[in-house]
Amino acid sequence: MPEAGSRAEAALLPVVLGPALAFTVSVLDPLVLSLNLPQVTRALDVPPQLVGPLGGAATLVMAASVLAAGRLADAVGLKRLLMLGLGVVTVADLLSMLSPGYGFLLAMRLLDGLGMTALLGVPLALLKVSVAPEKRPVAIGIMMAVDVILCGVIPAFAGWAVGVVGWRFLFPIAPLVCLLALWLIARHVPEAPTQPGRGLDVTGVALVGLTMLGLVIGLASAQNGLSRPGTWVPLVISAAAAVLFVLHARGAADPVVDLALFRNASFSVALAATLTLNLLIAGLSIVLGQFGSVVLRMSPEAIGLLYLPGTLLIASAVILTGRLVGTYTPRPMMVTGLLVMAASGLLLAGTAGPTMAVWLLVPATWLCNLGSVVTSASVSETVLSQAPPGRSGTVASVQMAFAVTGSALGPTLYLLLLDSFFQREWLADAKARGLSVARAEHSVEAVRSGMAQTPGGTSYDPNLLRQASGLDLGLDFTNGLRLTMLTVSVLPLVVAVVAFVLMPRRSKESRAQGPTR
Repeated sequence: MPEAGSRAEAALLPVVLGPALAFTVSVLDPLVLSLNLPQVTRALDVPPQLVGPLGGAATLVMAASVLAAGRLADAVGLKRLLMLGLGVVTVADLLSMLSPGYGFLLAMRLLDGLGMTALLGVPLALLKVSVAPEKRPVAIGIMMAVDVILCGVIPAFAGWAVGVVGWRFLFPIAPLVCLLALWLIARHVPEAPTQPGRGLDVTGVALVGLTMLGLVIGLASAQNGLSRPGTWVPLVISAAAAVLFVLHARGAADPVVDLALFRNASFSVALAATLTLNLLIAGLSIVLGQFGSVVLRMSPEAIGLLYLPGTLLIASAVILTGRLVGTYTPRPMMVTGLLVMAASGLLLAGTAGPTMAVWLLVPATWLCNLGSVVTSASVSETVLSQAPPGRSGTVASVQMAFAVTGSALGPTLYLLLLDSFFQREWLADAKARGLSVARAEHSVEAVRSGMAQTPGGTSYDPNLLRQASGLDLGLDFTNGLRLTMLTVSVLPLVVAVVAFVLMPRRSKESRAQGPTR
């Protein structure tokens, strides 16, 4: 039986690998640029106020247009739109390599984001229509495994190559993956039936796009101050657009998102889980960057290498997750993945220290990544199983919209908590040392200002803690981090309980009938 399972997975590979590579590009392309953004901005003399927009331009475009891409894919063809998106990303990145200045690169990042919008939900939707339902959980597991391996290996290689060859080497990486994906998809993936008669619901798409865009910008600006217009104006616009969309969707004959989907408990829990896992993953990257650089004085390359150990084990685990989801239901694997992510946060809360060994960060990072892919595989199967015929692209894009929201919320939430707990700790430290609040605040001003987050980028100075005097800010910062990790670890625990209670268990009759469909 294991040999038969292995042969079945091998037969799936040509069909799954193309969409898997396409999906990975949507993660890998922004990640590689983000990790090497300082080198790019220095080489092109990017003004400080444009560093954030340059790093986050592609993400903002994806957030605003992800649902439009899903709806369009259902109308014109999932395979056709996915291949078009891969072509756009290839052209945009190759042109980026030739950028004469930051203005040209910013324009290419916007174009790149437009192409990557088709790489978010469409690959998952294509799996739904090109893979038999009983094999789909394994196919999703293979897709997530490809994503884990490439996102574990390529960023480390890219960082080394940039140091040797230069920043322009960053931009041919995604085109090489895109070209391989294009060949595999054209050769092995069938086209899905289309619904050319469906309208695009321009009003609904515009309202959803405005909701997502305002939310991402507002959340990314929140840690600079909740009362700033740059924070509350986008959030108010986002909330108003969301209300208008709900009113529109209730009266529209064929809205871009059918609100009836949210009445399904499994679907809603899955979306809560994808929001949670992306929030935790994005937040952990901020914590590792802040804590690793500010307290442990690690280089960006060393921080990036924390993600590399255990990559193959995680890839194997997510393929096993696909098998188990197909044998049982997504429920136990979703609960398990969320609990593993909670364990990661609790482990970091228990081991963090200003003089801790760097290797202690590896298991916390590994557990978070492991839990995220196990949860993501079960979420994807749950969401796709609810997609009506001909609407796989739209439904898969709903999942990606929640994922983008979680990725935007994560850095904001973590930094707000970290700043709040850090302030509590240094105030207590100052009181114990007999220092005035004014003097203590002056000492930490550089640290607090260095924790500002812009849409698409975080900046911090590794020397900040050394500039403070009279306080043990390394210990204060670490204590703030530990309290932050304890707090955020509650979220996956709550969602795991909700999933355990609300998601359906598999009946004895369905177990006797075979794999879940």
